[in-house]
Amino acid sequence: MTTTLTRFAPSPTGLLHLGHAHSALFAAEHADDGNFLLRIEDIDPGRCRPEFEAAIKEDLAWLGFEWQTPVRRQSEHIDDYRAALDRLQAMGLLYPCFCTRKDIQAEIAAAGHAPHDIPAQNITSGPDGFLYPGTCRHLTPSERADKLAAGEPHALRLKTNTAALQSGPLTWHDRGAGEQQATPEIFGDAVLARKDTPTSYHLAVTFDDAIQGITLVTRGQDLFAASHLHRLLQALLGLPVPDYHHHGLINGPDGNRLAKRDKAATIRDLREHGRSPDEVRAMAGNGDPA
Repeated sequence: MTTTLTRFAPSPTGLLHLGHAHSALFAAEHADDGNFLLRIEDIDPGRCRPEFEAAIKEDLAWLGFEWQTPVRRQSEHIDDYRAALDRLQAMGLLYPCFCTRKDIQAEIAAAGHAPHDIPAQNITSGPDGFLYPGTCRHLTPSERADKLAAGEPHALRLKTNTAALQSGPLTWHDRGAGEQQATPEIFGDAVLARKDTPTSYHLAVTFDDAIQGITLVTRGQDLFAASHLHRLLQALLGLPVPDYHHHGLINGPDGNRLAKRDKAATIRDLREHGRSPDEVRAMAGNGDPA
């Protein structure tokens, strides 16, 4: 019988709120005894802070969570992600992109049609925002070499359609929604690394789930679409395919999803106002931020 191993993987960019507690509870409840992992996703050096990482662990411990050690911190494993990028590069599936977000929006607005190589009618946005119109994919080798030699800042993008054709039809299973046909093209040519952030969420989380042996990926419904792209990366890198289960999201009194700026819903604020761990767990489990 397969052991169910899950993880809770916050980014230390702020204090945990009830939505995070709900996600951690969901993961822990679906894991077999002793098979709940904590992972710190700190690949963004501009926003991640050691004090928030310490607060995450303190709040989780106060809530009664226990996790395996050592805790994987993504910033300590950049070489792993670089090796994965090198593999994709050797397959001819990456290219440098020198466009800014403003450049991308301007080209989409000027073109008035779907981006290059996106097989859909009039699509200009995807799960990560504007779909890339393919500008730098069509640079000549000499143009690309000149930009690189000049040290122009750039991202590394995946040739998503090419990669999808190479991998063939792919599926993944969500425990709530059932069998899914992978459609990674909804992301366009996704960014897998930037100069200031040497790996993307998509690449790092896919690699980490595999290397840590996660058998059930539990995360919010807002990340459902990401599984399509992650399934493609698994196929390209020869990684195992876990099950998925996407949970609902906790909304605040205004009806919007809770965010780290919602101080009144942070675990720290609730602790300071005399709430007990059992009360906070019940609030998070019931989705009641009041």
